[in-house]
Amino acid sequence: MIRKWASLAAAWWVLGAAAQPAAPLSLWRLDCGSATIKDSNSFFSDTSAYPPGPRTVTDSCYLIRHGDLYMLWDAGLPDGLIGHPSDNPVMSMRVDAGLVAQLARIGVNSEQISLLGISHYHGDHIGQAYRFGGAKLLIGKGDWVALKSPDGPDAVPLAPWIRDGGKVEPVAGDLDVFGDGEVVMLSTPGHTPGHHSLLVRLASGPVILAGDLWHFNEQVAIDGVPPFNTDRAQTLASMDRIKRLAANIHAKVIIQHEPRDIARLPAFPQAAQ
Repeated sequence: MIRKWASLAAAWWVLGAAAQPAAPLSLWRLDCGSATIKDSNSFFSDTSAYPPGPRTVTDSCYLIRHGDLYMLWDAGLPDGLIGHPSDNPVMSMRVDAGLVAQLARIGVNSEQISLLGISHYHGDHIGQAYRFGGAKLLIGKGDWVALKSPDGPDAVPLAPWIRDGGKVEPVAGDLDVFGDGEVVMLSTPGHTPGHHSLLVRLASGPVILAGDLWHFNEQVAIDGVPPFNTDRAQTLASMDRIKRLAANIHAKVIIQHEPRDIARLPAFPQAAQ
């Protein structure tokens, strides 16, 4: 019982506002592609909440520098789409610049990425992960279990970890990534079994990268749930958690697929600090 309460107290310290910065933090917004959904109502709503018709969403990834360490959050659409955009009856997708090339612009090479955090296993968040096979993979435990099952989702870009023995930490619940409360993976299941968001406590104020908890701003007000989410009740609980947490710690929530949201962060190669 004592250990249980000690763990709860530690969790409160991590998420509370009292933690003192232990290392300088920087956050870069990276372009990981875009997609145009041809009927956003049927694709994004299980209650027909939106007008029919197309919607273009961004695919953003993020680089976090914590002291001398680099962490990549999400790995976007496949860079094989560069110069070869994809089109099918549901959506069209394109990528204009690969992650490795963008990182090179700020003097960071793929070998310097020691941690690769994945919000969830969908292809538009893992597409270029294989470029960072030497990094330790941080992924929700529910997603990792699903990926390792015989009938699990297709995740070829994660082969360095699924097949080749790369370092993996399946994350159950929250994870204080660097042990100082500055970067915390927040358990927000429902979109997938192990979906996570990421809290980054910048000196300018905390930022929550929401993964696919929401896809665009209109979903927030109505708690809109896409039909392809794995658990509706978990999704709604996760939405409520992040809304309450953001309000309590005065965090800026960034919907990673929302062009209006990612524009609230500096344009690459500038960094938020």
